[in-house]
Amino acid sequence: MQNNIEIIVIEDEEDILELIEYHLSSEGYDVAGFLSTENVEQFLEEETPSLMIVDRNLPGMEGSEFVAYLREIGYSIPVIFLTAKDKESDLEEGFDAGADDYITKPFRPTELKLRVKALLKRYGVLTKQKRLKYKELIIDLEENTLTVKGKPVSLTPLEFALLKTFLDNIDKPLTRDFLRDEAWGQEGEGVNDNAVNVAINRLKNKIDPQNEENYFSPVWGVGYKFS
Repeated sequence: MQNNIEIIVIEDEEDILELIEYHLSSEGYDVAGFLSTENVEQFLEEETPSLMIVDRNLPGMEGSEFVAYLREIGYSIPVIFLTAKDKESDLEEGFDAGADDYITKPFRPTELKLRVKALLKRYGVLTKQKRLKYKELIIDLEENTLTVKGKPVSLTPLEFALLKTFLDNIDKPLTRDFLRDEAWGQEGEGVNDNAVNVAINRLKNKIDPQNEENYFSPVWGVGYKFS
């Protein structure tokens, strides 16, 4: 979805695999899930994914062994290990095998998404980003267009910038000052709090008029949160 930024996830616990797939898909990534390393090499021959998330404890070939094997045969795809192995020796072993980052279980979905984004940015992948997807919203960053539930919705430039700011900061309480800086820019100096509230209400009425998704939540003493 984000210019076909594809992520491979290898996780043998099906519920965790589905959870990871859900959260990454909600960020707009294309996700290919595998319960073992079987068929992954064939997939890599046919596709060009941007990142792999690999559990260490896998049936058949252990995760770090599989990544070390991929490195030996020439694959340089970035890898995040996801595992319950959190001893210092395990971490060293994982990085020696070719890992770029390491997340231990249990993990917070927000941490996973941030680490994925950081690693993709480090490798220059996110510079190719063209679309953002969240729930029923899809933003085309090249055309500056929005579709909601597959239907086009017209936004003003300000509303588009405001929505993009919220989508870049999902689940984070944002102050009105921050929103002014990000969405209004230099013109935000003369914008009062009430004008910010009005703009958010107009945006809400366009993208979720029946409040079915409940995107916007006021945060007392701060501003707003988009979730």
